[in-house]
Amino acid sequence: MATGGFLPVVVMVALNVAAAVMVLLVKVAMDGGLDPLVLVTLQQLIAALFLGPIAFFRERKSRPKMTMEIFLYLFASAALGAALRQYMNFVALRYTTATFVTAFSNLAPVLTFLLAAVTRSETLNLRTGTGRAKLAGTLVSLAGAMVLTFYKGVALTNTHLHHSASAAATPSSSPLSAAESSRRWTLGTVAILGNCVCLACWYLLHGRLAKKYPYVYSCNAFMSTFSFLQVAAIGLCAKRSLAAWLITSKFQILTILYAGIVACGVSFVLLTWCIEKRGPVFVSAFIPVVQIIVCVLDFTVLHESLYLGSVLGSVFVIGGLYLLLWGKRQEALQQRPKVSEHDREQQQQQQVQLQP
Repeated sequence: MATGGFLPVVVMVALNVAAAVMVLLVKVAMDGGLDPLVLVTLQQLIAALFLGPIAFFRERKSRPKMTMEIFLYLFASAALGAALRQYMNFVALRYTTATFVTAFSNLAPVLTFLLAAVTRSETLNLRTGTGRAKLAGTLVSLAGAMVLTFYKGVALTNTHLHHSASAAATPSSSPLSAAESSRRWTLGTVAILGNCVCLACWYLLHGRLAKKYPYVYSCNAFMSTFSFLQVAAIGLCAKRSLAAWLITSKFQILTILYAGIVACGVSFVLLTWCIEKRGPVFVSAFIPVVQIIVCVLDFTVLHESLYLGSVLGSVFVIGGLYLLLWGKRQEALQQRPKVSEHDREQQQQQQVQLQP
């Protein structure tokens, strides 16, 4: 068994369940009137309060002084990876379904690979099998995203609700309802696409930040703090009424606390532990698990209809993602440096000399 045994697998499954529950809670809370801007602001505040003490006690002795370069990296990373991305994700949840949002979110690693290939920070050698696999996986995932965007298809679940809703609409209100539904769905699609683009840009930016500031707890605590300040500044300008910021519903309070503590705080700590134990490819392989859980909760708890387009698009996106991850994994194994016999003998001699 690989490093860490079965525990990382259990933790990753638990993290995916927690992420699916957050999607469900946020969807219901926003349907009940919770504003996405308010949600992101309070979520990032709670995450900062949760991660701040952990970062202080774990890294206070090793953490270097803050420089202007690191500050700018953290500030930009907070805007892309937390503030803007989370807001777009919540807007997409408001105007589409949880299944659609999680399916489209699987496109983020593919967009990251495309941006990395364009900026030449990722190699793409089409003369090798791994290079062709990465390109094929990218194209298949993009095809799945096109299906998700432009093809809805027939309802596969809760069809009686779908038909009854259609029959209940009057002839005069049907065109308006259809137009409004299409407009909201388009807005949600643009929002989740923006979410994926922000996440892809953040991956590349965070990769550089990690080399300059390799203190994961402090880094994420600063990011949560900066993103809170960023969204709060925009939110106070956009929503000057105090009533918009007063959360009285117990369910909405629970959602905000869960999103900040569990979805951002605890999940990050456990995710960092899994990456240390089994590597980033292992963690990436669990990305589609969230979608499966959300899909089940979506049509069993929220009673949303599952459409043929969502199923077909999800299959393409997930299949392409796994093909891309397989290509990257094989390429990493092939590029692993080999130790020559001479180097091995020198290492053995050094180990012998170091022994007491």
